[in-house]
Amino acid sequence: MRRIAGISLFIFLAVAFAAGQDRPVTIKAGFALDGLGGTARNILITVKDGRIASVAPAAGERPDYDFSALTVTPGWIDTHVHLTWHFGKDGRFATRDDNPAQAVLYAMENAYVTLMAGFTTVQSVGDLRDKDVRDMVERVSLPGPRILTSLTAITSTSLTPDQIRAQVDKMADAGADLIKIFASKSIRDGGGRTLDDDQVRAAIGEARARGLRTLIHAYGTDAITACVLAGCISIEHGSLVSDDGLRLIADHGVYFDPNIGLVIQNYIANKAHYLGIGNYTEEGFAQMEKAIPVNLDMFKRALKTKGLKIIFGTDAVAGAHGRNAEEAIYRVEKGGQDPMAAMIAMTSLAAQSLNLEAKTGTLRPGMAADIVAVAGDLVKDITALRRVVFVMKGGKVYKNVAAER
Repeated sequence: MRRIAGISLFIFLAVAFAAGQDRPVTIKAGFALDGLGGTARNILITVKDGRIASVAPAAGERPDYDFSALTVTPGWIDTHVHLTWHFGKDGRFATRDDNPAQAVLYAMENAYVTLMAGFTTVQSVGDLRDKDVRDMVERVSLPGPRILTSLTAITSTSLTPDQIRAQVDKMADAGADLIKIFASKSIRDGGGRTLDDDQVRAAIGEARARGLRTLIHAYGTDAITACVLAGCISIEHGSLVSDDGLRLIADHGVYFDPNIGLVIQNYIANKAHYLGIGNYTEEGFAQMEKAIPVNLDMFKRALKTKGLKIIFGTDAVAGAHGRNAEEAIYRVEKGGQDPMAAMIAMTSLAAQSLNLEAKTGTLRPGMAADIVAVAGDLVKDITALRRVVFVMKGGKVYKNVAAER
């Protein structure tokens, strides 16, 4: 528990620091990406009451934060994480925790390292404990990203459509921000379809009736087609999707989140921590190994699909939190994505997919002051995502090591 106690003390100190950042501040950016594909040099960003008050050419002012040698961007957004996933004291993936309070502290640790890595908003899908973390961050400004959560997910293949509607209502009543639906098996089990058309329509239709977005775990074209035609908002993974399936996603304006560069690689790197738990078997790991080149091919085909809205999500699990940016680096270096497109995916487009485009994702007056600075030019070197030196969320500074460089 020594590590957890240390985290608690750090959280207290970080909150005390952040709480003192209420006065208007100015940030000078030598180079800035606006989140929409635009760039600017030598600008002054003024922050007031937690929002961006103005963005204007710098004119010799003495700013509070001088990032003349850095790149400044909107805060980054990861649309698919699992904040509660962690390794226990024995180093093994913890599927259950004997101490619920300690489990929440692990989740807060994951939230903290994610924020320090530049991610000011995340969507954490699949655990009731996410609500506690979400509410604590929002209520008392604990150092973590803005959190949206599905709380749990629709997974059972034996439920009738009416039972599925009831489960969606239960999730909505409990405070879910969205509904997550498993339409496919895990890729470790082959990724085959699970829910039938009636079940899919019941889940997505009821979520829409409750005003909630739907995020679909799906791999193959048949499952993806059913969910897209039923009116889902985003498709996750899609490893086995055909070109026709990709075009269908694009034609219906559905967001696509492929998760190709972090989650499987993290599982393999941490195999000893997972092996023997659930479907983390030798066969399951072999399936994941095979999926890496399949995912890369799928992503390259996705990039060629006209009008496809590819957003940024990592499926970050135990071992991957705080390394979320590796997904973008992989997409650019291995997948051939344009660096600016990668940055749009993790800022304005991701915000749009979460219905947060009026709040975050761009460097514009009126937006929440979610601001990140990195050492390096992201347009020329996407690995600068690893060199985060400044993080502001909602006008509060949570990280500033720029002066140490």
